[in-house]
Amino acid sequence: MSPPFDSLDVPKLLATGLVAMVEQHEQLASTQDRAFDLVRQSPFDGPALVIAGRQTAGRGRGRNAWWTGDGSLAFSLALDPISWNLPNEILPQRSLATAVAIVDTLQPLLPEHIVGFHWPNDVFVGDRKIAGILIDVLPDGRHIFGIGLNANNTIAHAPLEVRYRATTLFDLTGRTHCRTSLLSSLLTNLKKSLHLAAESPEQMGKRFQKLCLQIGKELTIDSGQTVVTGQCIGIAADGALEFSTLDGLQRIYSGTIRHQ
Repeated sequence: MSPPFDSLDVPKLLATGLVAMVEQHEQLASTQDRAFDLVRQSPFDGPALVIAGRQTAGRGRGRNAWWTGDGSLAFSLALDPISWNLPNEILPQRSLATAVAIVDTLQPLLPEHIVGFHWPNDVFVGDRKIAGILIDVLPDGRHIFGIGLNANNTIAHAPLEVRYRATTLFDLTGRTHCRTSLLSSLLTNLKKSLHLAAESPEQMGKRFQKLCLQIGKELTIDSGQTVVTGQCIGIAADGALEFSTLDGLQRIYSGTIRHQ
């Protein structure tokens, strides 16, 4: 039996001034799909947040699914970049800037652990995944940031294929965390991180390089047109993954890492 639905404090989230609307559901197929529906069906006056206690069809990148265990934090933020005083253009490093924001939210809670990310959109604690990011961009420039964070759920309840490569905040700390405060901090850090990426890409690039947990590892990247294998050197300020191959330095902006 699932535990009672742990509702977030919507007035507190609205009081941050970072979002204009919050829609909370005990269960949804996908917060990302619901955010798309909101944007299409109603006037867009400001950032809209869609939260789900459980997702039955949570989406990851490509064809990947996202496991949403009871107590996790799954949400999508529909955002016109202009409403946060951001450039209204598609920047390839926004997914990585989002990962930085998640790291900045989690690291103070996990002082004894190494928190970083894997290009292009996964946050890890050590060698286990704790959060995933999916950003969809609409033709008019609006963004939908989808984030799944393993917060108060436990990996013991995860599907077998997830259990040995993921972790949760609860499992790492042995206690539950206020998901409202967690989300509020994450939104605050997200705005800061996106601004830094837009205003000082070189400075943000240094953060990418510092937090990348793949440096020195051999990676195989499927870009959709080619498959390249090489040793990861790091991440450039513009969000490109840089790695050394037999043919020299390669820079990839979009692709999927093949797990071997």
